[in-house]
Amino acid sequence: MARARSHAALGEPARVAIVDRLILGDASPSELGRELGLPSNLLAHHVKLLQQAGLLERSRSEGDHRRTYLRLRPEALADLAPESAVRAPRVVFVCTHNSARSQLAVALWARRSPVPAASAGTEPAAHVHPLAVAAARDHGLTLARARTVHIDDVLRPNDLVVAVCDNAHEQLDNQLPRLHWSVPDPVAVATDTAFAEAFRDLADRVDRLAPAIHLPGGTDD
Repeated sequence: MARARSHAALGEPARVAIVDRLILGDASPSELGRELGLPSNLLAHHVKLLQQAGLLERSRSEGDHRRTYLRLRPEALADLAPESAVRAPRVVFVCTHNSARSQLAVALWARRSPVPAASAGTEPAAHVHPLAVAAARDHGLTLARARTVHIDDVLRPNDLVVAVCDNAHEQLDNQLPRLHWSVPDPVAVATDTAFAEAFRDLADRVDRLAPAIHLPGGTDD
């Protein structure tokens, strides 16, 4: 029955476009409407049907609490892949302090994709959080040499920026094209469980995004 609801919900081009966009990253309703050219009332209608089918969920921003973000429920669309390729010479994962989520994301990315990656923060901490180091180690990854750095010292033209926290997404220049992953901050809770949950969330998102990102000049669209 759940599978039938999912297929029925995706039987309309606008809803397919919404899902295709959210495969890559989260978006607020206003961002989604602007990108897809959908008026707010029509977007709200389609989002409601996708939520009723169990494909989407909402989360409240950890930064601007007036905002909500739409995200795909990964278990509902585990086998869905992006339709087209995105060309980028490098992926830069950004969070506020560059001490946990962005560091874990770049470590996961290096294992999943040949496209180079880096991480940065809008307000870098003094060092990588020890629980992030431990979470990486638990999954066969290492952050032993990772250092925190400001985004201004990392970003290059044509990088694909992926903001892995709400605060960073909301702090970055609106003219900077990017994707957004609304991953809850494990440092705010500072438990092994919180870091394990953040790791799982990031791993799922990396697995979904990596097949869609290719180096410039390729022919594998």
